[in-house]
Amino acid sequence: MSDAPKRLTFVCSCEDTMPLDGARLARACAARGSELRPAEQLCRSQLPRFLAALGEADISVACTQESPLFRQEAEEAGHRGALDFLNIRETAGWSDEAAQAGPKMAALLAAAAVPMPPTPLLPLESRGVTLVLGRDATALEAAAALAEKLDLTVLLTGEEAVQPPRQASFPVLRGRARGATGWLGSFAVAVDRVAAAAPSSRASYRWGPGKDGTTSRCDVILDLSGAAPLFPAHEVRLGYLRADPADPAAVARAVAQAGELVGQFDKPRFVQQDPALCAHARNRRTGCTRCLDLCPTGAITPGKESVVVSAEICAGCGSCAAVCPTASITYALPPADAILRRARTLLLAYAEAGGAAPVLLLHDGTHGEPILDALARHGDGLPARVLPLRAEPGALDLGALLAPLAWGAEAVRVLLPARRRHGTDGLLRNLDYAAAILAGLGIEGAAPRAAALETDDPFALGEALRALPAMPPAVPPASFLPQGTPREIARAALGALHPAAVPEAAAPARPGLLAALGIGAAPVAPAPAPPEILPLPELAPFGLARVAAEGCTLCLACTTVCPTGALAANPDTPQLSFLEDACVQCGLCAKTCPESVITLEPRLNFSPEASRRVVVKEEEPVHCTRCAKPFGTRASVERVKNKLRAHWMFADPARLAVLDLCENCRVFAATDGGIDPYAGATRPAPRTAADYHGAADTPGEPRGRG
Repeated sequence: MSDAPKRLTFVCSCEDTMPLDGARLARACAARGSELRPAEQLCRSQLPRFLAALGEADISVACTQESPLFRQEAEEAGHRGALDFLNIRETAGWSDEAAQAGPKMAALLAAAAVPMPPTPLLPLESRGVTLVLGRDATALEAAAALAEKLDLTVLLTGEEAVQPPRQASFPVLRGRARGATGWLGSFAVAVDRVAAAAPSSRASYRWGPGKDGTTSRCDVILDLSGAAPLFPAHEVRLGYLRADPADPAAVARAVAQAGELVGQFDKPRFVQQDPALCAHARNRRTGCTRCLDLCPTGAITPGKESVVVSAEICAGCGSCAAVCPTASITYALPPADAILRRARTLLLAYAEAGGAAPVLLLHDGTHGEPILDALARHGDGLPARVLPLRAEPGALDLGALLAPLAWGAEAVRVLLPARRRHGTDGLLRNLDYAAAILAGLGIEGAAPRAAALETDDPFALGEALRALPAMPPAVPPASFLPQGTPREIARAALGALHPAAVPEAAAPARPGLLAALGIGAAPVAPAPAPPEILPLPELAPFGLARVAAEGCTLCLACTTVCPTGALAANPDTPQLSFLEDACVQCGLCAKTCPESVITLEPRLNFSPEASRRVVVKEEEPVHCTRCAKPFGTRASVERVKNKLRAHWMFADPARLAVLDLCENCRVFAATDGGIDPYAGATRPAPRTAADYHGAADTPGEPRGRG
């Protein structure tokens, strides 16, 4: 058996521009089965060290700038192990607090060793069939530039006079795009007033008669019309390129992009969906619409019982996953539990390495990483206690904001652009929930524990992070694993935070007579307990479905639509029970209840009763008078009787007694008793001509008119 380590970690001081605490980093690597290989110029003079390590071992290199070089060398050498990269230079080493960043570097190395699942992909195909929308000659010029790459059709609005080109290299029509659906490789554009140009058009196009209701199908849409976009959040709709025709630079960029949209493409599948868990609708009643309300691209549409997510349209903002209360929609790039495993490792390794008062900074790759890079190169860098972690901010659910606090983070900050992008509403909603919970528990510090930093200025970011006041950790660091659904992870985090809650101030105990006279000790007031129930804002995913028992008829309609089983029936007796921990506040029960006796109350209940099923209402069953089988409740049977007493079919007490029978015995009673359910009231005797003449004809005499 070989003694070679399973993983090697190369850490370079980048020509001694950042200090390395070798002993601390070596301990951090050894704790996770890796061997530290320090260097000063790994990408140049010490490159042979890297080449000598290639082969079977998994290798991590703490350098992202030279990753193309290392990948190329590994490929040429036939390296068979894993090869990944992490950045400790811009995130820790290039900082005015670099001398204190040893624990941070150790934590970054530990977090990078946590594996991430592969990215699920969705194949798309474009054959280059392109519809160019325009209003003037700009559209023709763009089409001419793309004529050799794409299969083009130009659709002009006809608002302006446009001179035809010398050669008709592509069809030019008049029409107005009324709307569009689809994605790259499968667009459908509804067009009105479609008309062909006369071949004899001279100075400008002359259009023939128009036709409405035409559909154009294409792979790519190049919109140079200057009109309103055809799609919501059009910037992220793959295959739809839009530019202002008055901006030549924007038009040139759009034309260049369109020319590349031919062939096979792999699009990330940003979210996964389990329709069986969706709480959107049951029995034609609409419940949860959280994702529908927040999706900026229109990728989510209502279905019969669940929403339908179009992976082809989804742009990956993650807002649907951030607010989905049942985990029917979960983020997959990467999954929430994978990000939280890294966050947990980052925080616990930081504490093991001697770090204190950590602040977790969550950021994305397109906006956050360039800002951190600029701050490190041109500013003071990140403070030593700020631990950056790449994630999709819009997909951060409540558990992702609270769990780091339970693992020892002093605060959590989410870096967002100064101008809010599409899809951040879910995150901001969860930040509001987190603020309400932490304030209710009394563990908010001098600054919010969880908040967003909305800035595009690296220096403003650095100042904001350095201005964070020192706060004690919210709780002693917990060590629970981020397992299960996002809701279960949030519950685990809340369970860790609740014991550290600051109790509400108790009223001072009134001293007794002897104590007031200085005789004996004053009574000691009992220590107040942490709050058990916290009110939450509207649409929060936790709460109570309050049933007014006096109005409940135990029809149990609510139990048939509850998607989580929070409301349930007892198969052995007329009984309605409720499990608060399972309630997601979807509202299906309230909208289904025929008596309208169910109301929703968003709240967080820490009491043991929340995790136990509680009987809301029960009644003694009524037994069949023929076979003694229980089949309903006495109250429901009497209520039906009272409603039917006035009906002519139940005027006979014998027929009314049939309602005291079970469903099987009613059939026998109807058969044996000769009950005809289709029988009506006694029909009147038919009238004849004799009735109208006033007397019957005499037998034997001829009938006449009289």
